[in-house]
Order: sequence, then structure tokens, then C-alpha cells
Amino acid sequence: MTTTVEYIRYRIALDDQPAFEESYRKAAEALAASPECIDYELARCEEEKERYVLRIRWTSVDAHLNGFRRGEHFPAFFSAIRPYVTAIEEMQHYLVTAVAGPGKAAEQS
Repeated sequence: MTTTVEYIRYRIALDDQPAFEESYRKAAEALAASPECIDYELARCEEEKERYVLRIRWTSVDAHLNGFRRGEHFPAFFSAIRPYVTAIEEMQHYLVTAVAGPGKAAEQS
């Protein structure tokens, strides 16, 4: 199955980060309930503490744009993250290539 990965990059002030992460905990409930969403992950940059990346794997771009965004779970998702929309630096869909595989550390876990 070909999946689409959406990356959303944010810049969030240090003082706003606890509220931002709490908002995404709430928004994650809508992602988890969405049949179009495969999985998701919010990560904070270690070198530049104000940067975050949200990675969401969708079954397809169409499923995201026409399924999730027009479906029953989107209003709750958007309501939770609405205060941070202006902090988005990038929001794009990517197709995963065949260049993928485990690293040595995966063998040790």
C-alpha cells in the first residue's frame, strides 16, 4: 500500500509549548479515531527548541483532504489546534520512496 506522509512544521515559543503539546494530545483523539489516518507523531527539535514537526501518515492525499477534512473528526481536531495555525512554517504531503530500512540499532532492541 502506498501511503502519504504529511509533515507540518511549527515554530512555537518556549512559554507556549506546554499548551501546544496539550492541544495536540486533544487533537490526537480525532486522528486516532479517523479511518484515514494510519499513525502520527509530534516531535520537538533538540537543537532548536522552538521547532516542532508533526508527522501524519494518511492512506492517501485524497483520504486526508476529502475524507478526514470533510469528515466527522476534523472539527474536533481543528478546534484543538486552531490557536497554532499561524505558527505553521510548512504543511506538505510526501510520498514514501523505496529507500527505507532498519539501522543497526534496530537489531539490538
